Amino acid sequence: MRESCSVGAVCALMALLATLLTGCQGPGGDGGKDGRLTTGASPAPARTSGFGAVFLAVDECSSFGTTSFTEVGCRSERAAAKVVARHDGTAGDGPACPGTTDFVLHISEQSPVSDEDGDGAIPQGYACMRNLQPPHPGDPGGGGGPRTIQGDCVYSLGDGQVRETACDGTGRKRPEYKVTEAVTRRDRCPLSTALYVQLGGERPVGCARPV
Repeated sequence: MRESCSVGAVCALMALLATLLTGCQGPGGDGGKDGRLTTGASPAPARTSGFGAVFLAVDECSSFGTTSFTEVGCRSERAAAKVVARHDGTAGDGPACPGTTDFVLHISEQSPVSDEDGDGAIPQGYACMRNLQPPHPGDPGGGGGPRTIQGDCVYSLGDGQVRETACDGTGRKRPEYKVTEAVTRRDRCPLSTALYVQLGGERPVGCARPV
């Protein structure tokens, strides 16, 4: 016959022993947002509180670095940039990042970790990032970013190629042309246009003038 516990401390001790012997999970079965408890010697990697199911989803933040980085809380002192758009696949084949994106993080595919439901999988993708603090090279005239947009300045590389540089002259190369308008076709550029710059997007033609 099973005896009932009459003292709270004894009950707590017995419950603890039962948990150690059976390897039970914590309340709710998955440990909540802060992590996942598993049976066995090696627990699955913990998830920081507040992170969603998608690695570096929109409005989440990354640490410093464009080749080695981690997802961190946006209020963390390690936070450097916020995700403004997130897509699967490669940047060359997927949707373009927003015009004022400062840089792009390319995310390699990762296999599921050894947990019960395989939710550690990360598909190949890319995140369009915006620095939390200035400078913002993706801003018009900023001299950087993954896209050239209206307000940016460029210099000629020869053979019909141009490269973006800061409009204020602080870049390694001085600006030669400034994209003053973005239009759908070349014939919609003003007569003062001296150079056509490929921008992409809904208005793919940049009308540039000498500076």
